[in-house]
Amino acid sequence: MKVTVENKKGLNKDLKILIDKETMNSYMDEKYEEIKGTVNLKGFRPGKVPKEVLKRQFGKAVFGEVLDKVLKDTSTKALEENKIKPAGQPKLDLKTYGEDKELEYVLSVTELPKVDIKPLENIKFDQYTVKIDNSETDKRIKEIAKNQPNFKDTKPETKAKEGDLVALDYKATVDGKEFKGNEGKNTQLTLGKDLFLKGFDKQLIGVKKDDEKIVEATLPENFPEKELINKKAKFSCKILNVKKPEEVKIDDNFAKNLGAKDLKDLKSLISKQINDEYKNSLDQLSKNQILKEIEKIKIEEVPENLIEEEVKILSQGMTENEAKKNKKNFEEKAKTRIKTGLILNEFGEKNQIKVSEVEIQNEVQKQLRMMPGQEKMVMDFYQKNPSAVASLRGTVYEEKILNLIKDKGKANKKEITKSEAEKILKEAHDHNHDNDHDEKDTKKKSNIKTIKEKKSSTKTAKSKPATKKIKKVSKK
Repeated sequence: MKVTVENKKGLNKDLKILIDKETMNSYMDEKYEEIKGTVNLKGFRPGKVPKEVLKRQFGKAVFGEVLDKVLKDTSTKALEENKIKPAGQPKLDLKTYGEDKELEYVLSVTELPKVDIKPLENIKFDQYTVKIDNSETDKRIKEIAKNQPNFKDTKPETKAKEGDLVALDYKATVDGKEFKGNEGKNTQLTLGKDLFLKGFDKQLIGVKKDDEKIVEATLPENFPEKELINKKAKFSCKILNVKKPEEVKIDDNFAKNLGAKDLKDLKSLISKQINDEYKNSLDQLSKNQILKEIEKIKIEEVPENLIEEEVKILSQGMTENEAKKNKKNFEEKAKTRIKTGLILNEFGEKNQIKVSEVEIQNEVQKQLRMMPGQEKMVMDFYQKNPSAVASLRGTVYEEKILNLIKDKGKANKKEITKSEAEKILKEAHDHNHDNDHDEKDTKKKSNIKTIKEKKSSTKTAKSKPATKKIKKVSKK
């Protein structure tokens, strides 16, 4: 194989590739040997069909398959030997080809630019930790205690008020008839919460122990017995007890009931919980700073074909006039995103960052936790949409790259209070909101599409150049 690099115009190159006649014939001979043992022709024993007969019978089909294989193998090898990483699918132009002839073709390719990732080693960003004041922790613990009230017994003559716990037995009827599930024993209701049936609690205000009370309520839309939905039911209630709420004592026992070792341990856990609530958002701010710094790194030339692809994505759903009007703005955004993607991708490759199937599954599980009650729908979506899984892979890949850049970079560590954290996050949110408002053209996408999607497009060199689809050799 002889390879000549021609027409070097910036990132565009033509590779003239020549495979001599002898090499092509050896490929053909190999293919004939391969099919010889599988072809059954009348008048010949299996495996004994002469090559000339095979040529007459299957020559065109054999050459088609051989041509396809040679083009794939040699184009990949030519790119690798010349250390060319193409940005997108190379174009292939056949010049000379045919049986018992040399093969000559031109591979036109746009090369990915050289990327310097050294600046990433000293990248600067703010790294926040939130100092949680003891008063904040105490306030949160009091809120928890308030939502877990204790109730104490009262005197028999005590009348129930809103906030009290009423225990009762009941038997219900609709139009004087009993129905399935019409009885309840020792049912406990906190008056005012209206968690049983709408308006039920209010009718128990003023009852006391051993009272009997008829309560009327409408059966709800989700009632199991469909024929009784929206029917008015009468509940004959026997009041078993009335209890008053009492303030929960915040002590070691309270802490143990919540799974902590003691009150000191609970305070430590709550403090960490509050900190974690801010950590993810503040970490994202740090990563946004890193991405902004990456945008400042220079790349001499960005491949035009990648810019065109990105502009198409940015202008999706627009009219032709809107797309034309925003073209220049989109091209600038496209360059920034592609440049960032190329830099991150190069860093990922140099540091041999991989994404395992376990990490993908963990990410899917995270998505499931974010949509309680819709787990099956989400799982079905990922199972039926490989592109969605590829997008998740890209998210994980990007996250791992940014985390490694953070580890290698120079963090400006800042300890801030909870109120300062809230102020920083609000300002960032307002700034992003303004940007989103200005960019009504598209939803704000990731700076780099998804890294893995970009990665696959940069690897197109290793995918084989497209050729005519060739029929398989028929076997008779």
